[in-house]
Amino acid sequence: MAEKRARLDQPRVERRGPRFRYDAEAFGKITERIARFLGTGRYLVFQSAVVVLWIIWNAAAPKSLQFDPWNPTRFIFLTLVLSLQASYAAPLILLAQNRQDDRDRVNLDSDREEARESKADLEYLAREIAAIRMALGEVATRDFLRSELSRAEAARDSRDREDAVDR
Repeated sequence: MAEKRARLDQPRVERRGPRFRYDAEAFGKITERIARFLGTGRYLVFQSAVVVLWIIWNAAAPKSLQFDPWNPTRFIFLTLVLSLQASYAAPLILLAQNRQDDRDRVNLDSDREEARESKADLEYLAREIAAIRMALGEVATRDFLRSELSRAEAARDSRDREDAVDR
């Protein structure tokens, strides 16, 4: 909201010319579809067929029916059409790549955040396991209890023998 308000410390910039409003997301989706199509074998076959038909038509058709009427070996209009197609294809492909880069950047950021969270969880679990091990170090184990019971039983048996001898 603050960006919309007029700032008194900066000069006002007058915009000239028509203001076009368009949905950048919809435009981006269309450019991606076109760029995907331009990168397919179907497009290459289609374009090659058009060029071959163009050359055949302008080389074999009567002069009155040729739409590239200049010298058919030069194909000036064909060159113009292919140049125009290339001049539009390149920016469309770049726009699609920029959108893909933006998506990749967002995915990379989310992957990094997920990795940070996983690392924090792993460190927490490692601390918990270490605490459990330390607590178990203070707890009597089964082997320790058996050895203590055996020693107590042996001590009782020796006292019983001593008492039996004394009587």
